Amino acid sequence: MHNPQLHSDGRLKHLLSIEGLPKRILNDILDTAETFVGVAEREVKKVPLLRGKTVCNIFFENSTRTRTTFEIAAKRLSADVLNLNVSTSSQSKGETILDTVNNLIAMHADMFVVRHNQSGAAHLIAQHVPDHISVINAGDGRHAHPTQGLLDVFTIRKYKPDMHNLRIAIVGDVLHSRVARSEIHALTTLGVPEVRVIAPKTLLPTDVEKLGVHVFHDMRAGLKDVDVVMMLRLQNERMSGAMLPSPQEYFKTYGLTQEKLHLAKPDAIVMHPGPMNRGVEIDSSVADGMQSVILPQVTYGIAVRMAVMAILAGGGQA
Repeated sequence: MHNPQLHSDGRLKHLLSIEGLPKRILNDILDTAETFVGVAEREVKKVPLLRGKTVCNIFFENSTRTRTTFEIAAKRLSADVLNLNVSTSSQSKGETILDTVNNLIAMHADMFVVRHNQSGAAHLIAQHVPDHISVINAGDGRHAHPTQGLLDVFTIRKYKPDMHNLRIAIVGDVLHSRVARSEIHALTTLGVPEVRVIAPKTLLPTDVEKLGVHVFHDMRAGLKDVDVVMMLRLQNERMSGAMLPSPQEYFKTYGLTQEKLHLAKPDAIVMHPGPMNRGVEIDSSVADGMQSVILPQVTYGIAVRMAVMAILAGGGQA
């Protein structure tokens, strides 16, 4: 069956989800991102790959960090950037998603970066844009957040280059996390032999094992001898009813402290896609500690988003 994310010749057309993308495409994105990491250190932080192109950031749901890194990435590629915070504009006046998109098509946009609280929104838009426009999913509902998954994998690869020899633990609110889904697909596609999820039963999707992960409800057992600890934010805004005890109770059982981190390998790295709830899922001493790579994740996120945009515009390797 044809993958809607790919051109007929196998090149990347849209980035909607990691699921279904071949290993070759993922490696191309990661390798291309590697070439962009150094751009930030230059005096003029720009390359001309998207000169004359217009990138529209269409955010139906707020996110400062994702929107900002996409904006910086597009500007470093010399694109013109249009930021649309739709939650405070036309949508609130009753305009449909496709009306908004059609108006932007009429303004000759070349690329849409879409974030929406409904799963499948980016796929819907990709089905309705002309062939010359690419769509990047910047997070849709509980479904996917492919560039976050890729930047996390890129960060892991920087610190732990031998991906075929890793044990990785993803801890916390897996049920509501589109990042966790994207990451699991990316890690398994790239051949990481053991991905663990650690969470209470109420915060795991049913049949999560079908994604190829090992499930732990006991954090201490789950952290034993892992190389990477990925903490997830508790997404209280997506929870209905009493899925959890108090934040203090949650921290006691599933929060990452120095003491629990000692169960992982001595050179394990600690990651978090942000924003962090300090004292709920992670202790400040760990978040700011020697093993934390949380800020490098943000830096690498710009290079990865540059790589995706460059490849979609035909200026990268894929």
